[in-house]
Parts: sequence; C-alpha cells; structure tokens
Amino acid sequence: MVARKFLLHHNQSLFDLHYDTEDGLEVLKFQIFSLTSVPPDDQKIIGGEDRVITQDSDLNSVCEKLQLVTVNSDEENVKQDGSSSSISNSDEELARMLQAEEEALFFQQFRANDNSRQQFEDRVRPYVTQALMYEDPTRQQAARKMVPVDELEEKALVSLAKEGNFKPSKAEQDHAFLLQLLFWFKQSFRWVNAPPCDGCGSGTINCGMTNGLPSEIQYGGSRVELYRCSSCSRVTRFPRYNDPLKLVETRRGRCGEWANCFTLYCRAFGYDTRLILDFTDHVWTECFSHSLGRWMHLDPCEGVYDKPLLYEKGWNKNLSYVIAFDQNGVHDVTKRYTRKWHEVLTRRIITTEEIVSDVLHDITKERRRGLTSQALSVLEDVDRSEAEKLERDLHSPDGSSMSLPGRQSGAKEWRISRSEISSDDNDSLSYSSCPVRTCVDDHVSKTYNSFSVLISHIVDSGRSKSETLETLEKIKGILADLSNSSFKMRKTSIKSESSVLEVFGPPVMPAIENLLASLSLKIELSTDGELSICLAGDPVKTCLALPVALDALDDIIDNLGYIQSLDKGSLSLPLLKVNRISSGSVLASGEELPFGIVTSAFDGTRKTKWEEPNGAKGSWVLYKVADSQMHDIEAYEFMSANDAPERDPMDWLFEGSNDGGSSWHVLDKQNSQFFEKRFYRRAFKISLVGHPSNLFRFRFLAVRDAQVTSRLQVGSIDLYAKSSKV
Repeated sequence: MVARKFLLHHNQSLFDLHYDTEDGLEVLKFQIFSLTSVPPDDQKIIGGEDRVITQDSDLNSVCEKLQLVTVNSDEENVKQDGSSSSISNSDEELARMLQAEEEALFFQQFRANDNSRQQFEDRVRPYVTQALMYEDPTRQQAARKMVPVDELEEKALVSLAKEGNFKPSKAEQDHAFLLQLLFWFKQSFRWVNAPPCDGCGSGTINCGMTNGLPSEIQYGGSRVELYRCSSCSRVTRFPRYNDPLKLVETRRGRCGEWANCFTLYCRAFGYDTRLILDFTDHVWTECFSHSLGRWMHLDPCEGVYDKPLLYEKGWNKNLSYVIAFDQNGVHDVTKRYTRKWHEVLTRRIITTEEIVSDVLHDITKERRRGLTSQALSVLEDVDRSEAEKLERDLHSPDGSSMSLPGRQSGAKEWRISRSEISSDDNDSLSYSSCPVRTCVDDHVSKTYNSFSVLISHIVDSGRSKSETLETLEKIKGILADLSNSSFKMRKTSIKSESSVLEVFGPPVMPAIENLLASLSLKIELSTDGELSICLAGDPVKTCLALPVALDALDDIIDNLGYIQSLDKGSLSLPLLKVNRISSGSVLASGEELPFGIVTSAFDGTRKTKWEEPNGAKGSWVLYKVADSQMHDIEAYEFMSANDAPERDPMDWLFEGSNDGGSSWHVLDKQNSQFFEKRFYRRAFKISLVGHPSNLFRFRFLAVRDAQVTSRLQVGSIDLYAKSSKV
C-alpha cells in the first residue's frame, strides 16, 4: 500500500485528499464526489503541466496539487496557477483521418464503372418493398396479438420507477416500453443454427438447398435449406421466410428473420421504425425515440440497444454500407455505426458517394410523392437534423470505459468463421468505469419493517411456530394472487367461508394493515360483507414492492425452519430486518448492462443481481448514505445470486469512512465464506463500535472459484444501522 496526499483545487476551494494507490483512480473520483458533489463522470482532473489524469499511473508522476474541472460546464480548463489552457491531444489524429477520407474519396472516382449506379440500386431496391410490409394493418394486428402488453407496460413503468421516475412523460413511457418489447422478443424468438428433425426431434446436418413450395413461396420462402436427421435420416425443410406475418407465427430464424419480425412489432406499436441493412451481412432495427430526440439502434438478435458501435468495436466488423429503410424513404446511416470513417470509405467501392446520395434521394422522393407540403417539411427537418448529428458525432469519443461484446447469436463455430467474436472473449456489455447510481429502495426498508412488526405481533399473540408458518403461508397466497393480477387493477377477494379470514383476527389485524399499506394496498369490505384487498395508491409502487414482499416472506419462512422456539429471544436478524439503510448513492468497480448494474443489489428482489464481469480477482462497491447522515452499522447481509456459485464472493473487507473517503476504518473482514445454495442470505454482525460513517465500502478480494470465472456477482446487499442515528 502506498499513501499519497493531494491538495485539490475546485471553484476557489481547496480540499485535502488522502489517496491509497491500491484503491485506484475510480475510488479517488468517488472521494472527490463526496467532497465536491461533482459526479465521477463529470470530473476532469488535471495534474502538473496541463496533464489530464485518465488512469492510475498518471497519479504517480504528478505533484501534490490537482485541479478539478467539471465537464460540460461553462468553466474553461485552467492551470494550477489559474490561467486558461486548451487541452487537446487528438488534433493530429483528426487531421490524419480527414486526409485519409479525402484520399479514399479521390480513389472512388477511378473505381466506379459505368454500371455502378445500377449495381448499387439493385442491392437496395428489394428492401424498399420489404419495408412497406410493416405498414399493413393485418400484419400489425397479428403482431400485437402476440405481445403481453400489460406485462411489458408494468415492466416499463417499474424500470422508470427504479430510476426515481414515478411520473414519466408519454415519451419516456414509450421509450421504456420499446426496451421491454426488445427484451421480450429476445426471449420469445428462437435462433436456428440447424432445425430439429420434424420426425424425431434429433439434431440435423445441412445437406443443401432447394426451391420453395407454393405454400412457402406465398410467404417469401423461395429459398429453402435442407437438413438431414442424424438419427432417422429424414430430411427437414427450413424455408427462409421474408414475410413477417409468417415469422410472427413461426418465431424462429437467423438475423434476417429476427430483424424482419421485430421491425414489424415496433411498427405495430406505432414507433417510427427502420429496417437496417449492413452490406457485410447483418440486419437490425432503428426506432425514433422521442425521449432521446433521435434515432436509436436496436439489435433483437443480441438484445442490445443504443450501442451503434457494437459491430465495429465489439464484433470487429469492417463496415462499408449501412442503409436504413422505412415507408418514407431510404437513408445512408453508416456514419452512426463507425468511428473509422476514413477506413470505411476505402471499402465503399461499389460506386461513388455522389451516386449513393443520388440513388437514395431518388428513392426517397418516390416514396414521399403525394405527401402534403406540411408532412414533407416535417420529414425534411428530421432528415436535416439527423444528417447534422451524424456529422457531429462522427469523430466524437466512443466511450472507452464501455466494453462491447463480440457476437452472441449463432453457433460458436459459425461466429468464429465470420471473425465476429471479440478478441478478449468478452460476452457482455459492461462498464469498467460506472456512473454513480441512486438506490430507489425506500420501499424495501418499509416492507422489511412492516414484516418485523407483523412477526412481533404474531409472537405477542401467542401463536405457535406451526400456526405462525400457516399464517405466513396464507398471507403469501394472498400476495401471490395480487401479483398475478393486472397491475392497473390489482384486487383479490376473500370469501367469507375461507380459512384465510382467520389471518385477519384482532391480534394481528393492525400489523397486517401496516404491511398492506407499505405495499400501497388496502382492505375493503363490500356491502355484502365480502372482504377484498386492492390498490390504495400508485399502482407502480405496488409493482415495486410486491416482489420484495414475496421474496421477504420466503426468507422469513425459511428462517423459521431453523428456529427451535419462536419467542421474543428469536426476534432479531435474520428473522427481523429493521433499520435498513436506503436511498443512498452507489458506485462500483464495474457492472454489466442492462441487468447487472450495481443498484440491482439493493432492490430487494431475487430476480436481479449486481454482476462485475472482471471482479473475480478484485472489485469494490462504494455506498454513500443519503443526506450524509452518519450511521453506526449493526450488521449487513449478502444474498447469493440465481446461478453460477463459482462467482459468489468468498473473501472481503467492509469499511467505513466519515471524511469523504480520505480515511477508512475496517468494520468487518471475512475469509473463505460459503453460500450453501442460490438465493441464500447470510447476515454478518459488526463487533466494532464507535465508528459512525456516511460512506461505506466493500472490497471483494476473491470469489469462490477464480479458476473458472472472471466474474463476481451478488444477489443483494443490505446495510442495517443501530437503532439510533448518530
């Protein structure tokens, strides 16, 4: 360990920083965030001689004085003496790329032949007709019928609520629903390497091609692949259908079928949608997001969105032409998908850029013939805005902290043959430098507290352990019924003769009402005496809290199984969970997108987890308490995640700080810990007292088996404070 002290200058203020070189630059940035409230992503740290600090080693060669500049603010970059400075290390590289672009455009003139326009147009024209299929009302209706709309709407609103947005605009709701549609489609559509045998279901081997039958050609299946069964020798046909109406039915294929069908789904729900053709053999979708104010990339095969550099940076594709098709025209969007335009130009050898522009302009003009002048004006404004953005972003930074994976869809041998596997065998979207995220988890603490009150009331009522288990199982049944009902109209009725009514006896009735209130639910009594439970407020709050309550009930029931005698002496962790800290901000050494982000460890549900793709041999989580309140920690809990026990944390340190991370106290240290099963919670009591903190850090030193995984994952993390705040 090497300790250094820095003097940080920011907005006419000076801050002392104590830096442990083992912690790394990201921890230092979080310390700066604690002192200055400038998030790590918005920090530009400058050392001596205008040196921008971008990695750990930069700090080893600078003096003790640092300057913090807020990115995107109106401040100028400033030297340590206060004078202005322009820091740019990319001018020479930009000039080189621009020169290469000019040379590539010059040589295009000599490559183009007399038939080059026709060659390019012949490649594009069939997809113009394809795009018009998505406007057919019959096809759209067939697509909508297949989608569990209520379920996706609920997931969309929950995803926004987990970001703290409980009152989203229509544009935000539409954007969130589109993402859920993408995730649903990824799970419901099937990739076909080789279809199973139609006769016995065994594996098959490709044995050639044939022409389509009339029933296949009707849906664009003029090309049919043939596969011979390895067991019974029967030949199975695999038509490559082009009609998305048929694909809604079959729900299988490769990237062409996936993008074709998903694009129809997007149009069926009213999104401005494009089919995207990559001349190097891939197809995907774009939709216009009014929430983002721009076109957004969506790849249904990969389940990836808004990552246009996926192909160039992750798959190592050598792109040439990327063309967008919709009912209103055709557009060259290649510049959205590259940061190496000077290299792409050398591969655009079918014809000249001028001819490409002319062909697409002519087709677009054909498609817009007959539109009103007002409609034309709107479309032209959108085109102009997009063109300007493509030019503006062409040489922008590509987000070096974002790791983009190689191709995941398709057989591994096929992906290798196409050279579309990442060089570092990365298989996920991940951040090595995460943003600070806020935990929207106050409902988790309220739910835990309400169960603690309920269990205490049950014990006070004198019910036996078996009676308590029966009571909890009945409550679980009621909540499960509510969970399975429509989120907008959640309601379950309890018949007067039902044994469930016993649960609502006078001794525990107030505690049950308190539990339901924490879930935004209430009890109603109808005029005919029937009891029902229904929504009491915002349905989204119930959507958030119900899964937490059901998982908490499973934990309580499981813990009761280990208790010999249910009495007041048993009313503590892990059975009761009180004073859980919530609503803090959190930062991690890394995370996987979109489902393995660090706040997933704080949302109280089993379905989610924090996953650190490179965390097996060392990773960390920093938790900053809301409003900088100081807490003495009494205990914390970890829960193992849903799979891969080799990724479970095994050795770790838990530390606290009360000075913004300048100094740390070790609150707990664990070695060789073992989680017996999946979703297994373990509580760890803190013996050290007298160190109230508002910043906490877990340093994970090893996972259960680092020989077989590079990852660390944690299902949940819960911090419990002593009963009184300091």
